[in-house]
Amino acid sequence: MTETATARSSRLTPEREADLYRAVLDRLRQVGYEALTMDAVAALTRSSKATLYRQWGGKAELVAKAMRFSRPGGIADVDTGSLRGDLHALAQREDDSAMEQHSALMRGLFMVVHTNPELLRAFREFLVDPETADFRQVVQRAIDRGEVRADNPAIEYVLHMMVGSCVTRMLLDELPPTREFLLSYIDAVVLPALGVPTR
Repeated sequence: MTETATARSSRLTPEREADLYRAVLDRLRQVGYEALTMDAVAALTRSSKATLYRQWGGKAELVAKAMRFSRPGGIADVDTGSLRGDLHALAQREDDSAMEQHSALMRGLFMVVHTNPELLRAFREFLVDPETADFRQVVQRAIDRGEVRADNPAIEYVLHMMVGSCVTRMLLDELPPTREFLLSYIDAVVLPALGVPTR
């Protein structure tokens, strides 16, 4: 049997993969990235280390993909027919409790990313770049519909604004982002910057 066939035949089922991601995220919340080990993940999920490394290559990729898994649905799949509707729908995909948990986890990982090139690469490849591409599709649809002018300079900063709102909410207000906060921010900051009416 070839190496490719061996790897393919040993792939986890979607259900098993989802369970493993949930276990990784739970453990990550308990001990943080640095203390999370592949040995612990293997024991926790009753998997072999060989399977984990074959599927994910290492801890950084596993954590980045687990974080991607925790995000509800694909951004580009949201299409309400208007940019305001799309952004509001995206802001409401998680309830406040889930947003608080996700924000706390991201806050801890952000600190590690700056000192861990492997985790930074994995985050860019499996989380940041895909979500950036998805956001570009959402905005491009608004451009195609005539809602946003193609030469609007704020287009390049939509994701910066959305991510920045969550970061500054935690930093300045010492509060997690909530649906109410994000909806208000979208109407007060993001849409006006893009020249889109909020009503």
